[in-house]
Amino acid sequence: MKTTLPAHRRIRVRTKLSPLALVGAATMIMSGVLVAPGAAGAAPRPAPAAAAESATPAGSTTRTPPPTDRTTAGVTTGPSRTRSATITPPVKPPRTKPPACGGKLTYGKVATCAAITGAQQNAWTFTTTVDSDTLYARLNAVSGTGVGARVTDRNGQVLCYIGPYLNECRLGLAGSYTLTVSTTYGTGEGAYTLSVESMRTPSECDNLPEAFFSFASAGVSGTLPAGLAARCFTFHQPTGSRLHLVDPSSAGDVQGTILDSGYEPMGCPIRYTTECTLTGPGPYRLFLQETYGNEAAYTLKMPRLSQAVGCPTVPIAPFGDPGAAVGRGSVVERDEVACHSLTSSTPGAVVVRFNRYQDQYLSWRVYDAAGRRICDEYSSARHCALPTAGTYTLLVQNQNDFGTVVDYQVAVTALHRTDGCAVATGTSWDGSALVLHQTSPVQTNCQPFQAEAGDRILTYTAPDRYNDAVAWLVDADGTELCTEWSEQDGCVLPTTGTYRVVSYLANWSDDSTDLTYRMQVRRLSDAVGCPTVTLGAYGSAPTGGLGGIRCRTLDAPTAGTYRLRAVDDDNYERYGRVYDHAGLRVCDTGWCELPAAGRYTLVLGDPGPNLVLDNDVRHAVVLLPWTPSNCTPVSDAGWRDAPHRGGFPVSGQVDCLQLPSPAGSRIVQSQPGETSFDASPEITVVDATGAYLCDYSSLRQYTCQLTGEAPFYAVLTGPEGSPVSEYAMAFSRVDGPPACPVLPRDGAGATATTGADRFVACWSVPADQHAARETFTWTRTSGTGDARLSIIDTQGIRYCGPTGYAVERTITCTLPAGPVTVLLESDAVDATYRLTHRDAAAP
Repeated sequence: MKTTLPAHRRIRVRTKLSPLALVGAATMIMSGVLVAPGAAGAAPRPAPAAAAESATPAGSTTRTPPPTDRTTAGVTTGPSRTRSATITPPVKPPRTKPPACGGKLTYGKVATCAAITGAQQNAWTFTTTVDSDTLYARLNAVSGTGVGARVTDRNGQVLCYIGPYLNECRLGLAGSYTLTVSTTYGTGEGAYTLSVESMRTPSECDNLPEAFFSFASAGVSGTLPAGLAARCFTFHQPTGSRLHLVDPSSAGDVQGTILDSGYEPMGCPIRYTTECTLTGPGPYRLFLQETYGNEAAYTLKMPRLSQAVGCPTVPIAPFGDPGAAVGRGSVVERDEVACHSLTSSTPGAVVVRFNRYQDQYLSWRVYDAAGRRICDEYSSARHCALPTAGTYTLLVQNQNDFGTVVDYQVAVTALHRTDGCAVATGTSWDGSALVLHQTSPVQTNCQPFQAEAGDRILTYTAPDRYNDAVAWLVDADGTELCTEWSEQDGCVLPTTGTYRVVSYLANWSDDSTDLTYRMQVRRLSDAVGCPTVTLGAYGSAPTGGLGGIRCRTLDAPTAGTYRLRAVDDDNYERYGRVYDHAGLRVCDTGWCELPAAGRYTLVLGDPGPNLVLDNDVRHAVVLLPWTPSNCTPVSDAGWRDAPHRGGFPVSGQVDCLQLPSPAGSRIVQSQPGETSFDASPEITVVDATGAYLCDYSSLRQYTCQLTGEAPFYAVLTGPEGSPVSEYAMAFSRVDGPPACPVLPRDGAGATATTGADRFVACWSVPADQHAARETFTWTRTSGTGDARLSIIDTQGIRYCGPTGYAVERTITCTLPAGPVTVLLESDAVDATYRLTHRDAAAP
């Protein structure tokens, strides 16, 4: 059976529908057609009352057609009904652009535009009531595409362009202006905020009262709203006032600018911690803003440095323990400052002392009443010179990058005053060192002494435990002396009178109560109190023996070059310098050339100011002719002859040995193998004029060539750390044709016997008895100890060795074409060794 569907009238839809609406409408229509009222699962739908008669023009009605039978999918569903009303699909409203932003701008407020699209241009207007005003404008893109703006006058002339950050725009005549905002490229959609402020007629300006400029003021705190152009403050201060500007940001990047009454900037950037002078006339205006237009909290502080107020007084302290004359304070954050007021009745230098200055990261500065910086810790590491009597401001600043709270103490001591100074001391070298006490971390000590005009004075200070002692000389007025570097030591005093050494310990720990340090004040010119040393002899004890006092008077019989040596009672060498009667440098210990016969002063110890050698430190000083004389002759065939034995019965003795070898020859030195390096005497080989040729290292590890003028000498000094010692040594000449017995080859070998007087053996290997590479083997066959081996050619060059000491060992050595000398050096103990050699290529 064919299913018949009723005809439907075409529905005309004059409203434009979206595809989704059309699909929805079609679905509704088809469901009404395909599903009969009597179908399973569907209840009969009665015709609405309005279906019989609908609104028509006056006097007309709409009739309902008679029912007909409908069959759907082979099923008769009953008579169909025709709707009496026209079905209209739902219509979606047309999409429209958002309304354009714009309108009147109010100074000091933030306007918001939720959307700007494509090529839209938002026109905003504002009015200035004065000519030549300057507009502060901030345009912040909140989301989406970027935006920009331009400012035009009533004639449409562009005055400036507005971008991100804060913009300044110079306006013309009083009146209305237009600020037009558009997207950056004329496309996209975005949102923005806009804020403007007038420089000359701001919306409001908070007054900063006089109390605000006190160092005791907590400042003015507030919050800049997001997008705000700027906030205005106004204040009165005398022209020329100097301000300390503090970074106002607690978060974000808050900054500001100060303008004078002519609206000219003062060059006072309120962004970092710095200083500023109000050069133009007041009243002044300050405009504060956040660089990126973000919401930001701020604290505005500008304490006045000139005629500063709000600073607690720190009294001028005496020398010694300052007692109650100590200032205290805390600086919490990086760059935070505290201040103190100090008054001096006279001009002059003062010492500014902080406790634990270095590890607390404090900086300090002193300002006069006009706010001028007089000094700081960099320009005046030791003291600060106050140019006039009056009141000064001491500013203390936290320089700790980690924001650590710094609690500090400070004392200021006037150098021209003498209250608290110690009893005067003398300048003789035989006086004991002074012991000074420091019972306060901010204490400064004063040590007076009398001197004549032209005296050259040395001072030494040294702490009793690890610390840094600082000291310098001042005259009666407190003026520091000898501030320039000089190649000479000491300080020459200009006049006769009383002088003082000002000193202190730089470091102070929390658990310190009474630190001590020692001091010596000594006259270098025409020195008195020094023991006398006369010319000595090689192989003899020093003429002055061991004794205290850090200086010696050297009595030189003639002008010339001397060997000058100073040691302590453990034979450790001490450095020293020699001065003439005027206190001028002549030479140092070691090689010393004296220009004339007479008396000179030797001062022991580092010439720097931080070494005190008190009288309980003993020294021995020996003065000898530089060229050795009366030296003990020794053999240069030590492998054959008995070794030389000697000793140092006292600290400071110098021995010399005369070598028989001619000029141009080469020698080596041997000693018992069990002798440690620390127990070996220092040895230097010189020619007849005393010119240096070689030392222990060359003699033991290489060879020493005797150049220059014969005879030659070995100069010996005892090992450091051993005031009494003995030694045994042998010298062997190793250049030229070998003088030692031939060492048989291919297993025959040779035997050496060692003992207390025999610790070196020598053989020769002819040129035709060795290959280019030769193997040597030594073995101890009896006794104790061990030995080492060296191979030396006719030029005195070691080709192999010295090897390490061993009981037995085999080495292979590349040899020159000529004959060679073989040295076996052993411990000075009873033993026998067998030595063989063969061609290294032989099986």
